[in-house]
Amino acid sequence: MSDPSARRPRRALDGLLLLDKPTGITSNGALQRVKWLFQARKAGHTGSLDPLASGMLPICFGEATKFSSYLLDADKVYRVQALFGVRTDTGDAEGAPVETHSRAPVLPAELVKAMAMLRGPIQQIPPMYSALKQQGQRLYALARAGLEVPREPRPVHIHEFTVEAYDPLRPVFQVRCSKGTYIRTLVEDLAAQLGTVAHVIALRRLAVEPFSGQPMLPMQALEAAAGDALSPSLEALDALLRPLEAALPRCPAVELDGPMALLVSRGGRVLAPPGLVTGLVRLHGPGYRFLGVGEVQPDGLIAPRRLVAHVSPPILADA
Repeated sequence: MSDPSARRPRRALDGLLLLDKPTGITSNGALQRVKWLFQARKAGHTGSLDPLASGMLPICFGEATKFSSYLLDADKVYRVQALFGVRTDTGDAEGAPVETHSRAPVLPAELVKAMAMLRGPIQQIPPMYSALKQQGQRLYALARAGLEVPREPRPVHIHEFTVEAYDPLRPVFQVRCSKGTYIRTLVEDLAAQLGTVAHVIALRRLAVEPFSGQPMLPMQALEAAAGDALSPSLEALDALLRPLEAALPRCPAVELDGPMALLVSRGGRVLAPPGLVTGLVRLHGPGYRFLGVGEVQPDGLIAPRRLVAHVSPPILADA
């Protein structure tokens, strides 16, 4: 594998990629590899996965980073396998065992009952091995220094929590949850309900809304599309990208004529089409060119919220 830090030309690139992150690499490591393959000047990911975890990691290039917050706020779907009877310092298989418990295996009926207690709105205490900051320091840095500090509970919502494959010691679950949910903490809290301890031994993110059921691209597929690392096929790679507006498929689309598009590009408000309720909309100009995101306000006008940088020149040409 080529060195992602090696110097090579960078280019402006806009779009969205649904990466199937492999295990054994951080989310940032995966991002840097993808950014290097595409020779992209600007890119970011939406929602970290632990090195142990695999699965959907949306990568936003260029102007798509303006809409990444909508994906960060989205619900996530996970498949997780737990091991009952052992707790680790990190909450997963990468950590060192710190506690064992003889209260295992777990019976199906008691497992289902305990899971029901953790559905809906709940409070979670973030794990020490997390990227949250406390007094300017990452919690995981404090944990590695042997320190444990008090953490405030955080509200999350567990929409679905089901048994995908029962095993008395190593059950597999599927979880659909709100942003900010720690699956490691959920597994530990489930074990506590059962009077035992547990940790995560396998984790895969199946979906980030609104991309449930949509195909992901493994790193090997990107490398195969690139071909020669010294002279990659950028055209083949670009064909794998989704358009900017793919991050907002559930927002109604509003098509604006040239003068209205120009007004919006200058920060002005325009009249919303009949029937639209308050909320976010996708704005398109002449030729159905994506302009960005607006918001329908109570007075029936659309105010621009986040616009792509290349709006003005094409609009001026069409106006």
